[in-house]
Amino acid sequence: MPKDNSIKSVLIIGSGPIVIGQACEFDYAGSQSARSIREEGIEVILINSNPATIMTDPSMADHVYLLPLTTKSIIQILKEHPQIDAVLPTMGGQTALNLCLEADEKGIWDDFNVRLIGVDVNAINVTEDREQFKQLLERIGVPTAPAKTATSFLQGKEIAQEFGFPLVIRPSFTLGGTGAAFVHSKEEFDEKLSYGLEMSPIHEVLIDKALLGWKEYELELLRDKNDNVVIICSIENMDPMGIHTGDSITVAPAMTLSDTTFQKMRDMAILMMRSIGNFAGGCNVQFAVSPDEKEDIVAIEINPRVSRSSALASKATGYPIAKIASKLALGYHLDELQNQITKSTSALFEPTLDYVIVKIPRWNFDKFEGADRTLGLQMKSVGEVMGIGRSFQEALHKATQSLEIKRNGLGADGKGYKDYEQIIEKLTFASWDRVFVIYDAIALGIPLSRIHEITKIDMWFLKQYEELYTIEKEISKYNIANLPKELLLEAKQKGYGDRQIAHMLKCLESQVYKLRDDMNIKRVYKLVDTCAAEFKALTPYYYSTFEAEIETATGERYVHNESIVSDKKKVVVLGSGPNRIGQGIEFDYSCVHGVLAAKECGYETIMINCNPETVSTDFDTADKLYFEPVFWEHIYDIIRHEKPEGVIVQLGGQTALKLAEKLSKYGIKILGTSFDALDLAEDRGRFSELLTELKIPFPQFGIAENADDASKLADVLDFPLLVRPSYVLGGQGMKIVINKQELEEHVIDLLKNIPGNKLLLDHYLDGAIEAEADAICDGENVYIIGIMEHIEPCGIHSGDSNATLPPFNLGEFIMQQIKDHTKKIALALRTVGLINIQFAIKDDTVYIIEANPRASRTVPFIAKAYGEPYVNYATKVMLGQNKVTDFTFTPKLKGFAIKQPVFSFSKFQNVNKALGPEMKSTGESILFIDDLKDDQFYELYSRRKMYLSK
Repeated sequence: MPKDNSIKSVLIIGSGPIVIGQACEFDYAGSQSARSIREEGIEVILINSNPATIMTDPSMADHVYLLPLTTKSIIQILKEHPQIDAVLPTMGGQTALNLCLEADEKGIWDDFNVRLIGVDVNAINVTEDREQFKQLLERIGVPTAPAKTATSFLQGKEIAQEFGFPLVIRPSFTLGGTGAAFVHSKEEFDEKLSYGLEMSPIHEVLIDKALLGWKEYELELLRDKNDNVVIICSIENMDPMGIHTGDSITVAPAMTLSDTTFQKMRDMAILMMRSIGNFAGGCNVQFAVSPDEKEDIVAIEINPRVSRSSALASKATGYPIAKIASKLALGYHLDELQNQITKSTSALFEPTLDYVIVKIPRWNFDKFEGADRTLGLQMKSVGEVMGIGRSFQEALHKATQSLEIKRNGLGADGKGYKDYEQIIEKLTFASWDRVFVIYDAIALGIPLSRIHEITKIDMWFLKQYEELYTIEKEISKYNIANLPKELLLEAKQKGYGDRQIAHMLKCLESQVYKLRDDMNIKRVYKLVDTCAAEFKALTPYYYSTFEAEIETATGERYVHNESIVSDKKKVVVLGSGPNRIGQGIEFDYSCVHGVLAAKECGYETIMINCNPETVSTDFDTADKLYFEPVFWEHIYDIIRHEKPEGVIVQLGGQTALKLAEKLSKYGIKILGTSFDALDLAEDRGRFSELLTELKIPFPQFGIAENADDASKLADVLDFPLLVRPSYVLGGQGMKIVINKQELEEHVIDLLKNIPGNKLLLDHYLDGAIEAEADAICDGENVYIIGIMEHIEPCGIHSGDSNATLPPFNLGEFIMQQIKDHTKKIALALRTVGLINIQFAIKDDTVYIIEANPRASRTVPFIAKAYGEPYVNYATKVMLGQNKVTDFTFTPKLKGFAIKQPVFSFSKFQNVNKALGPEMKSTGESILFIDDLKDDQFYELYSRRKMYLSK
């Protein structure tokens, strides 16, 4: 058995705060890796500065260090743990690889006698350094695009002169395509070249001939030290070369690749992987293929680590890449490891898919005013969703329904573009909503050949779109009374939602649902089993689809459902959907802990979520995983199938909370705080009446439905005013206005973007201090888990503020008011579970800004700072298993913990970086300080003055 028995203790490096280009997928990889190594009886020590993740949970490793990802931190850990034998850097993205290289250059690994496992320095260098990589490919005979590296401005100019335009500039050693750009003319070349040289940590760029319009593919591979290689998954980018893979719609398995070309690509990938030195683990290889009948293949890059695509490939196939890659790093061979899904075959097998996966990125351009919204070589998306279906069309529809951007799928919702010029422009300059625009173009009658000519998207995909539009036209000829069963079944098999079919038939969604029920057109659930049912799968990981009825010889009719319902008491946890600004990985942390707590209480746990990057969608987190859109129709069908005791909505952020009203209306039990209490907290009018009754102060406010109302209110409330739409997330659309002209402009703009929404106008407490509290309540008892004071003044969104735990300069009188208000509000809302309350403090009075009776962004932060499993306790309270008084709370924190926001502005040049009431940060890190004399605190506090100027 080749496992290296000399390894007794491993250091895993995490990826730090979430930024565009490096998100939750590394939390998933790191968590899986830590579990995989500990299973072998090896000690795991972990460094990561991100408090919002499962990876940094105390239960994940023997020692967790929430420290900045620097060589100084590495030295501190190695001094404290001289027993560390090895370091695994391939689970923490580019950040971990770069830190590992820096530590190697400084001789730190040698000084402490620590060796790298999973990858060696040469492998990192040869794949990251564009020039070395190009030379390697030339040596092994793998074709590449004509390219040269430049380390100076002058060199770059000479290369451009030699190659001619269009060109691509790619900086070495960067993340998520930072600094990469297309250059079509010499006018823009100078600026893009300077920026690229600046963004590369070694001031080197690769300039290559642009392969615009070529098709792009990725292969996910695993290799062991015995040179066994398996290809886990082929992924096709629906968008051609020129759009970063993180911003592309991707499909697995590859749809338009001939078998001959696939075999060639396979051989090249294996050759590349075997030639990059001592490497055992997961790897991602990207290729471009010419769109003609020659199908020439060119290698683009290879990443000797797990990646965003390997998280997607793991969820797509059910093959846990990070888990197996960690075992390979310890010396195991693939043929000795067990297939995690079947438990009866080895890990040396290539998964077979009998379904289709579609991944669609999720953008947040509305948070970056003035951002260039076209897609290109720099990644701009903040999250992603994945749809699983029996066909490309069904998977595509399920993915679009998962995005939560107020669309019901492709077309048939009255929200498509109808203007020819606008559609052509959005297709020409790849827009973030191009996935919908293609449908609109077909509906408008633009020929497929023209759409292909503009977008270079393969004709096969465009024909799939055309078929969808054909069925919409066909259904629109009928009404609810005479729609044929075959047509309804076909629409459902192609992924159309009941809402879309209702739009086509001009009736209500509930009528379509009833018709489906009457016709016995019901969802069936299928297993994701990695081996197309050749072997029995033992992991309950499901997706839904529709099948025609089978008739037996005896005349019995049925559809085959692979999800067997047990007779155990069950609980459903609703996930938080795609990652986005305002609702990030902290809610996935809460969902996972909710699932684990419900398991401890003896429930069978059922997780519903569609985010491929997260731990909640790992096949062995919940007892049953439904990888489905967090979209009413899908959830209702699962609930009807499983018949749970109830549903937990408080842990999945605003996504899950928004479904509470529907659940309540349909008589489905919400576990924990009731829908009425959730609604009371969201409805400013009702909530203010409650605060008045409780004699708790709040900023004076009013509600306006148009610009005229707003103007009259301004006379009463007085400027400055905080204007915001109701029922939004992450402060979307919030703005502070100081005169009537600004007020009118903002109100008109808001009502144009969110028609029919009520607007709230609050008197803004200028210069006030902001604080927030999180608490657990069981309806009778309240325990405040943490009170934080923001360093920035009131008016900066709490997600963008540096929050200090405990507060650093609130007197006893203020603290008592915060405690009293928190307890009163939690009890008055009849909270059962978690609640977060935000306060503004001015002239020794504590005002209430808002209350959210759900898990919040700060709960994981407080849990990590105090070392207490608060979500576990809160879930047991929601389930009625425990009272707050049953728990012994012993928070441990020396000094202060500060939650520091992290921004991704580097992806958006020319964007207004000023902070305000609308959240812009993509992630956070945690900083521990012993006292307020700490230089880092002093620097943060001195910067506070930046925000106080008028």
